[in-house]
Amino acid sequence: MRHITILGNGIAGITAAREIRKKSDDRITVVSAETDHFFSRTALMYVYMGHLEFHHTKPYEDWFWAKNRIELVRAQVTSVEFDKKRLICSDGQTLSYDVLILAVGSKPNFFGWPGQQLRGVQGLYGKPDLDQMEASTKGIGQAVIVGGGLIGIELCEMLNSRGIQVSFLVREDSFWNSVLPAEESALVTRHIREHHIDIQTKTELAEMKGDDTGRVKSVITKDGTEIPAQFVGISVGVSPSIDFLKNTPLETDRGILVSPYLETNMADVYAIGDCVQHRTPPPGRKPVEQIWYTGRMMGETVARTILGNRTSYQPGVFFNSAKFFDIEYQTYGTVSNQLPDGEQSFYWEHLSGKIALRINYRETGGAVVGMNTFGIRQRQEVWQQWIVEGKDIRYVLEHLPQANFDPEFFRQYEPAIIAQFNAENPGRELKLKAKKGLFNLFKG
Repeated sequence: MRHITILGNGIAGITAAREIRKKSDDRITVVSAETDHFFSRTALMYVYMGHLEFHHTKPYEDWFWAKNRIELVRAQVTSVEFDKKRLICSDGQTLSYDVLILAVGSKPNFFGWPGQQLRGVQGLYGKPDLDQMEASTKGIGQAVIVGGGLIGIELCEMLNSRGIQVSFLVREDSFWNSVLPAEESALVTRHIREHHIDIQTKTELAEMKGDDTGRVKSVITKDGTEIPAQFVGISVGVSPSIDFLKNTPLETDRGILVSPYLETNMADVYAIGDCVQHRTPPPGRKPVEQIWYTGRMMGETVARTILGNRTSYQPGVFFNSAKFFDIEYQTYGTVSNQLPDGEQSFYWEHLSGKIALRINYRETGGAVVGMNTFGIRQRQEVWQQWIVEGKDIRYVLEHLPQANFDPEFFRQYEPAIIAQFNAENPGRELKLKAKKGLFNLFKG
């Protein structure tokens, strides 16, 4: 019987543990310094906002682990002796392994700003960050969020829910326009302002000032403006949490370097999740992808390999989703902020300015390559199939009702979308092929 040790109890590590346990009697040990039990990291914001209690974020009852013979160890691993196949912990204990899975996650980026060590300055990644934020924001009136990514907008919504005045520093011309095309970026930027967030574009952090107690009291921007703040949330991205592995025989770069089979350069050592850097990224993917579902897929993949069915990591068509206050966002395939050569784009936006659809497709042949949607829920399996099969833009628009995930009595926007496409393409008009029962009195 092998001893499989998993370092990290996030979605990647726990998925691997569960999949291995389903089909083997190997001894499985999960090691984490963060929490006793696995929890849903994406739900942390709702704990702070009062929608959930922390125990609601745990997908499994606490008795689940012993019942399934998955040992849990709460410990901080400070080094790995790969030649001896053992982990060294901060409290002096050592843990052995026959097979090691590194699922050590990522950490918020800090870039050496003066004052970043002050109390009240932090990122948001895990449960300790949530606890720290809870303590640091009690009774405060003003906060600054630095960086315009998805974690940044979550922090804005969290603080806003408690009546804290938020200034949101975004170095780009509009929110997330390094990712979103101009129209979508403008849509989200307007929506942020409508929620009384003071979003300041083209603005960068220079330093943070503290009071006599060592707590942050304000931030200074690069143009010299001082903004009062008793809390500063840093959201300028995350990076693999691999500092303790840097001076070892394990090959690393930005992350832990892995093969298509999630193997490292060390025998019997694999890496999965946010800490991974693919030597050869899967088609249409980046070398480092820190997304919840990619961690889950890597956990499933590495389990198959460890169980004897050597399997390469194949995440398929890119997808992601997020929520900007009350606007839901989905993306499938590739939609860049700048339209690549050889592609065309169709964009429709509702008069409300809160609902939109973009479809990018090839100039030659019309094959759809990607889409963004705001405020209209779409079916992942339908869009992925259309993109994989290279369905052309006309086919996709005619069959849009097949992708609509919203309940039947929600308003349907497909007729308006088709009408705009027809107006922009005279002589090439399309006719919507409605799915039975989809349209109703609320269409329009």
